[in-house]
Amino acid sequence: MARSDLNDLAAFVAIADNLSFRAAASRLGVTPSALSHTMRQLESRLGVRLLNRTTRSISVTDAGLRLLEQLRPAIEQIDGALEGLNQERERPFGHLRVYAGHLAAAAVIAPVWGRFLSTYPDVKLELRVDDTPADIVAMGFDAGIATKSRIAADMVAVRVVGPLKVAVVAAPTYFAKRRPPRTPDDLARHNCIRYRMAAEGALHEWSFDRNGKARQISVDGRVVVNNSDFAVRAAVDGLGVAYTIEASAELFLRSGQLVRVLEDCSPSLEGLFLYYPGHRQIPAALRALIDMIRATGNATSARTALTNPFVQA
Repeated sequence: MARSDLNDLAAFVAIADNLSFRAAASRLGVTPSALSHTMRQLESRLGVRLLNRTTRSISVTDAGLRLLEQLRPAIEQIDGALEGLNQERERPFGHLRVYAGHLAAAAVIAPVWGRFLSTYPDVKLELRVDDTPADIVAMGFDAGIATKSRIAADMVAVRVVGPLKVAVVAAPTYFAKRRPPRTPDDLARHNCIRYRMAAEGALHEWSFDRNGKARQISVDGRVVVNNSDFAVRAAVDGLGVAYTIEASAELFLRSGQLVRVLEDCSPSLEGLFLYYPGHRQIPAALRALIDMIRATGNATSARTALTNPFVQA
């Protein structure tokens, strides 16, 4: 069905409801003469008279009544669907899907999701936790959370976690058997817990910054993980040296289960950004989530937001 046919049928229903071209035209926001022209075109295309009309009055023909009987449920469904969209625009409603890595999910979503869902009971939140880079539009997600370098240039990005300090850590039992590294080059003599983001992706290189000069080094070791929490756990268990976020290791550093090395050349990462496609017509549920995340203060630090599942309560 052409869009013009749908518009013309809606005009017919409006005239039948009001039995007045003037009143129907006012309801539809057009002139009476334009509405009369629309009806003549519709009747001409259908080859059936739908309205009897004189200069004094209007009535619906028998054919018009039969058409009207079948049209009303469809028009009401369309009106209901449009009203639902209006309500969704005004208040958070519906299914919100977010794609985030493990660190992003722990630092950004977990601290607010309880309050978010209780504040907006008409929203269903789906969180996909995966460190593999993804096309969130193709996968049907409303938003993603990642570092800026992993976000496509055509996405709108909002900072939600400030710069993240790197920590290179290992257990005291591990360093009891090996001299702690004093420079990044010394890591060549250590078992390093390596990190692979995607199933078939390259191993992550470790970045360092000394005297304003950045460098990346490839490390070696017997353990490879694809989850930052497991990298920390492997270090706690004495399996090697881990390269992680300071906030992820902080509790273990305070308890003495981990010690830190190479702090003077450990860089700060750029932080985390929530990203989504397009500047216009942001879903109300997504806007509410962004506002709540920013209101929690996550934009300044992830330190108090991160918890580690391997810490005993």
